[in-house]
Amino acid sequence: MWDLLVVGSANADLVVGVERRPAAGETVLGSDLAVHPGGKGANQAVAAARLGARTALLARVGDDAYGRLLLDAQRAAGVDVSGVRTGGAPTGVALITVDDSGDNSIVVSPGANARLSPADVAAAEPLLAAASVVSAQLEIPLESVAEVVRRLPPGGRFVLNASPPAALPPRVLAACDPLVVNEHEARAVLAGAGNPVPASVEHQARALLALGPRSVVITLGGRGALVAEAGGESARVPAVPVHAVDTTGAGDAFTAALAWRLSTGEPLRAAAALACRVGALTVTRPGAQPSFPTATETGL
Repeated sequence: MWDLLVVGSANADLVVGVERRPAAGETVLGSDLAVHPGGKGANQAVAAARLGARTALLARVGDDAYGRLLLDAQRAAGVDVSGVRTGGAPTGVALITVDDSGDNSIVVSPGANARLSPADVAAAEPLLAAASVVSAQLEIPLESVAEVVRRLPPGGRFVLNASPPAALPPRVLAACDPLVVNEHEARAVLAGAGNPVPASVEHQARALLALGPRSVVITLGGRGALVAEAGGESARVPAVPVHAVDTTGAGDAFTAALAWRLSTGEPLRAAAALACRVGALTVTRPGAQPSFPTATETGL
């Protein structure tokens, strides 16, 4: 039995620090290149496992050095990788620049992530059946995310981090409990559905709920998060003040912690409060997976 099955991407993160990110047509000098295991799916799996969650990953990597790097990182964190498929394309790569304030810009080459197919999801049905919560993101084909929803076991809970944002089918939206988005993604999902975008995040959350999710979480960076459930009031969850060094992976750590705590039966607001703490600790260190805190560091 797994607390959490993560279905998603696995990338090698190629990271360069810069004083400021370049404008169009501009060249700036950066730091030495650092290579880290990353990808939203792989990040979430490692983050959850570090917190003590029994975690498995369904993903696809290339038969190459980056793929081996990613698998080694998952195993070191205690993640079950029996669902990771190999081959079909080179391992996905994320090109990341991080400026002096800790903000980042990311370009992703999906590689093998784009080959994680509905057939791969179908073949992993025993993993889906054994998971209390299934978490997915949108760095893999949307048709594969829809297949995850189709094969959710009775009573299974589905968490979707709609990143990068895309127009979501009604069946996928209806399964989300919660739909997790940042402020940019919230606006993009609403606009993609042809809806006006309200000015306040509280009204955005209600508008997102009207699309069908059972609950919604909007992450607000240094301002914490907002949670809303169908038939209930929205609530703000305060941030934990920290000095940000690198925001890479913070959203993945947040979603992983949230999904794990939901698997234990914790209410959404309480789970989001723990997730804010995990996300805050993550930004105090460079890199994505290397920065994820343990349960002890989080105070669990």
